[in-house]
Amino acid sequence: MTSRESTRFLPIADHGAAAGTRLRSPADWAMLLGFAALQWPWLLRSLDGGRRRAKRALLDRLHLPHDSLPNLGSWKADMGLLTLITDHIFAARPKLVVEFGAGASTLIIARALQMAGGGRLISFDQHQAFVDSTRAWLADHGLEADLRTAPLRPAPGGWPGLWYDHGPLPDGIDLMLIDGPPWTVHPFTRGAAATLFSQIARGGTIMLDDAARPGERIVARRWRKAWPDFDFRLSKYGSKGTLIATRR
Repeated sequence: MTSRESTRFLPIADHGAAAGTRLRSPADWAMLLGFAALQWPWLLRSLDGGRRRAKRALLDRLHLPHDSLPNLGSWKADMGLLTLITDHIFAARPKLVVEFGAGASTLIIARALQMAGGGRLISFDQHQAFVDSTRAWLADHGLEADLRTAPLRPAPGGWPGLWYDHGPLPDGIDLMLIDGPPWTVHPFTRGAAATLFSQIARGGTIMLDDAARPGERIVARRWRKAWPDFDFRLSKYGSKGTLIATRR
């Protein structure tokens, strides 16, 4: 299964996160349930993947068939994020892109990089079957990426929740997209991406999806305090919001 299939409202179950689930304290469970109650308006808004006209325009721009992205919304990338990614790649022409959370964005990044003159995409997801299906999806369109399965493990850097067991990554990352793990792991679980910020190139960019949600807003505040050499802004283009940070 990939993001091109119709999927349910909640993210795919993280079987590999069972150990992390057992480690949750009562306080963690209380926080998760509290944020679930708090952010339901954002979750409902995320059901909208974007207007058909915008999707057709983006696919035309990328010379992809109109049926390339049949299902968006819920936990998947929306047209706002996919358009921001495309705009950035065409303007900045990154040579190294690292993505956490594979899917529709993987297809769009791979195609935009191809049209922009090339570049390497390393994409991580915790689900082996999803990685395999996404790789085949890209191949259907003559595209490829370095897709890797990375199980979730207790988050590093003092962050709660779980993060990808991604192993060593090269320095000089020009674009890092953070679209996982899902908030159902922990509202602040994506904060652990900061352990890689020192590997972002000067002038490089970080994009955090779902940045309008309460949990991600708290993460963003902590990032701003800890990383003063990045310029942060919140883009409200799309239904979920995207935090964009550029390293000076």
